[in-house]
Amino acid sequence: MPEATRTHSRVRITLNSDGQRHPRENALVVFTFVVGLVAFSIGFIVRAHFAGTLLGIVGFLVGLYAQMVSSTREQRVLLMAGIIAAFVGLGLSVAHGGFSLSS
Repeated sequence: MPEATRTHSRVRITLNSDGQRHPRENALVVFTFVVGLVAFSIGFIVRAHFAGTLLGIVGFLVGLYAQMVSSTREQRVLLMAGIIAAFVGLGLSVAHGGFSLSS
């Protein structure tokens, strides 16, 4: 039972679980995830509804494209988290005024 005595394990997180490099797809994943989180956060700020709406639309559309060209499961998981966050941020921002410039 030598495997039972192992005291440490290495957890390696990667978006390239298939062993190949995907720099373009990984960049789209990171962009979608970050923009989605920002849009979600801005969605709670009433005065920032214009920026939240814009970021929500961009994150949602880029995320949908990235979902179509994604290569691995890990990419798709983060993409869905970013797409959902962007969509919720978009909805909150639209509820606060959307593209109107008046507060």
